[in-house]
Amino acid sequence: MPLSMSSEVFITCAVTGSGQTQDRSPHVPRSPKQIADSAIAAARAGAAAVHLHVRDPDSGAPSRNPALYRETVDRIRDSGTDVVINLTAGMGGDLILGGTDRPLPPGPGTDMVGAEERLIHIADCRPEICTLDCGTMNFAENDYVMTNTPGMLRDMGARITALGVVPEIECFDTGHLWFARQLVDEGILKSPALVQLCMGVPWGAPDDLQTFHTMVANLPAGWKFSAFGLGRHQMPYVAASVLAGGHVRVGLEDNLWLARGQLATNAQLVERAVTIIEALGARVMGPQQMRETLGLSKRAPGE
Repeated sequence: MPLSMSSEVFITCAVTGSGQTQDRSPHVPRSPKQIADSAIAAARAGAAAVHLHVRDPDSGAPSRNPALYRETVDRIRDSGTDVVINLTAGMGGDLILGGTDRPLPPGPGTDMVGAEERLIHIADCRPEICTLDCGTMNFAENDYVMTNTPGMLRDMGARITALGVVPEIECFDTGHLWFARQLVDEGILKSPALVQLCMGVPWGAPDDLQTFHTMVANLPAGWKFSAFGLGRHQMPYVAASVLAGGHVRVGLEDNLWLARGQLATNAQLVERAVTIIEALGARVMGPQQMRETLGLSKRAPGE
């Protein structure tokens, strides 16, 4: 695959995620104020966009509470910080089977709701971008399945489009990209689409460069993509994505470390990504240029 390096690159910072990382680093934000403050710091460090989950402020456990999303988004918008808001819509499809001898009924922690409820915070907050996890996948945990059926994805995709929000299609494996193309072919999602290539998430696409290049090569002409790797592969994937013609994602959702033995903040991870991008000879986009590139509509405070 020949190099087709990006000359201008936007950085998305995935601020907190929904993994069980809240007790592994003091820098993983929990409350709406902490998440908003960390997002603002990431924006000031060079992130054009912030990708947001919310957590229970006391326990740090992942949450779908629309009020927490609203408070977090309002804090960022009211701060006057110019940054693209990207909210997750990935929760509400968590199936935890009851075990290998008796998989049904589902086990504790199962959280399965309909398309409308999965998007209630999107309809309320109207971010510029929200994610659409484009397929079902076995995650690292024994009996946990991230469930996104074709019917659910068609319904959610149509609702996101109707809201005027741009979906960021999360592709954790090659078949997810195949179905993303199908959604565009059916007119449910618009073309050119925005794709996030999620590399090395067990048990999806491995983070080797051959698989990554295959996924990039299967993107339709004109589609925009970003990519990330987990843990120690986060920064190598900054370089890999830029060299392949894409954009980048960093942040504490995917990686807690700046270096061996040194826990990172979101702002530090963004700063490191800026250094890599500029060392490659590319320029880091600001939020307004990202909007113009992707056709996004900025929301005002209170919208």
